[in-house]
Amino acid sequence: MTEQSVREHLKETNIVGRELRCFAEIGSTNDYLKTERDLPDGTVVTAEAQSAGRGRRGRSFESAAGVGIYLSALLKPALSPDRLMPLTGLAAVAAVNAIERVCGLRAKIKWTNDLVLNGRKLAGILTELKTEQGAITGAVVGIGINVNQCAEDFGAEVGALATSLRIALGREVDRAALTAALIEELDALYAALLTGDTADYLARYRRDCLTIGAEVQLLWQDTRERVQALDVDESFGLVVRRGDGSIDTIRTGEVSVRGLYGYVE
Repeated sequence: MTEQSVREHLKETNIVGRELRCFAEIGSTNDYLKTERDLPDGTVVTAEAQSAGRGRRGRSFESAAGVGIYLSALLKPALSPDRLMPLTGLAAVAAVNAIERVCGLRAKIKWTNDLVLNGRKLAGILTELKTEQGAITGAVVGIGINVNQCAEDFGAEVGALATSLRIALGREVDRAALTAALIEELDALYAALLTGDTADYLARYRRDCLTIGAEVQLLWQDTRERVQALDVDESFGLVVRRGDGSIDTIRTGEVSVRGLYGYVE
């Protein structure tokens, strides 16, 4: 997948994707954008493979060559850090929209950063702040999608939890076309973020979020707490009812959904 092959499918965008760098292999697309200086707003980096792909809480993200989409976008809005809080949720909706456009499948969202298809993980999102000399200079949104993996590509352990678009459709997917659609959706997301007009994204997130209404476990350091997920608020925080009946909003940490990814009790 090259810049040329992506641009063949890419419509003109306002900011995201005007600068596009496609690598055969890189350590991490997120790390590249976080460490490179003087990159323009909306720079997008893709890689055929990552040698040090990461998920949340420092977990490794399997990034085999030639089968997935590993993409990061640098956003440099003149917004306060609290206005950046919805970015992961907005990116989840953008990714779901892109997949539906190209593949005709609408994935579900597990709060806050997983896309799920047929009960298995399809994609992950990692949003990180970019800093220079101690000051926040932007945010990096990284998206990894399992596209053309076969079941045997995952191995036994990962295969029990993961799926791909190829497995779901029974055919290969044009990764360049899907990458272009994803860039276009991220550009639309960025426009909504800048204007504050994110109500439609929140409505779509709530519609597609399989966490809402489910019994979940909150995982924080070495503690686990069983709660009921009630809603997602305007900043994409998870509203839950605790065991004592109190209502709280969760903005960080990890959530495990009962009946998903092997969580039974």
